[in-house]
Amino acid sequence: MITKQLAEQIVDQTMLRLQRNINVMETNGMILASGDLLRIESIHEGALIVAQTKKPLWITEQNKHLYPKTKPGINLPIFYQNDLVGVIGITGDPEQIEEIATLVQLTTEMMVHQALIVSEREWKRKMQEMIFLELMNNHGIQKVMFERMTKLGFSLKPPFYAWAIELNPESSAYQTIVQDLEYFFQNDSIILGHYQLHEHFILISEMEEKEMKKKLTMLSPKLKKYKALRLGVGQVVETLDSIHYAYETAKVALQYGNPKNVIAYFEDVELYSLFKKRESSEAQHFTNRMLKGLNDKLLYTLQEYFNCNQQLAICAETLEIHRHTLTYRLNKICEITGYNPSVLQDAITLQIALWLKKD
Repeated sequence: MITKQLAEQIVDQTMLRLQRNINVMETNGMILASGDLLRIESIHEGALIVAQTKKPLWITEQNKHLYPKTKPGINLPIFYQNDLVGVIGITGDPEQIEEIATLVQLTTEMMVHQALIVSEREWKRKMQEMIFLELMNNHGIQKVMFERMTKLGFSLKPPFYAWAIELNPESSAYQTIVQDLEYFFQNDSIILGHYQLHEHFILISEMEEKEMKKKLTMLSPKLKKYKALRLGVGQVVETLDSIHYAYETAKVALQYGNPKNVIAYFEDVELYSLFKKRESSEAQHFTNRMLKGLNDKLLYTLQEYFNCNQQLAICAETLEIHRHTLTYRLNKICEITGYNPSVLQDAITLQIALWLKKD
């Protein structure tokens, strides 16, 4: 239905251009907004007839006695998705305003359509955020929650995925990014919205792992368009009760994932995150002893070497240095620490030391 605020906007915008009085009525005939303020909240008899017949009604000097307290003019039905949502009236001689009446009706329907679309979108977002908040509280899922999710078109069938996105609501591109994400997932069973500060969530259900990976591959270049926008992919779960865990692992992926990658996977940082959660003086003593003597350049080289899965050619290209230079640095690391980064057991020890190292 048309709100009073929307009705006032229609009247203001239309009268500004036509210089004629406009009335916007509810389907029960009550005038919501009018250029004639004294008529607001009174019943327009002509609008009642339009609401019943869903057809335009001309009120002339000859027949206005049939519609008490009305003035000559044309009254037209306003539709939204084939449903009658209101009536608009233009005051004046019907024969003189006939040509503009249809244009006014069309313009009004466009304004109503735009306003209701935005309203529905905002309602959907608020509902999604409310649902997600309940899932994060982990107090058990009430029956009303299942009804809300179903109403939003979210499938209750597993598997369930939870992704976390770093996105600043104050960003000038915020609305564009959110709309792009909504459009990208428009044919999927998802819930998307804002959670805390710069945190946004995406929940997906009933999607095969192969399809999920395909989606992420397609999404990656889209995320790269927006600076400082990263996505964390959490553990897949089989029940709605476990979604809070899936989302927590998605946040861990963002926290510890390589900042150079727009998409971070929990599986890639799970072991690392376990070590970081157990920081202690003993752990710092270990890492200081293991890495003592390595300057920032050697530390960075060592970590990139591990990031490249100990592949010399790829690592040299990543660091933009000659392969022989990389080999020299690795030999230098071995000489200083006593551990060879190219040997599996030594590499594990060095990687753990890097993980435990405080930034």
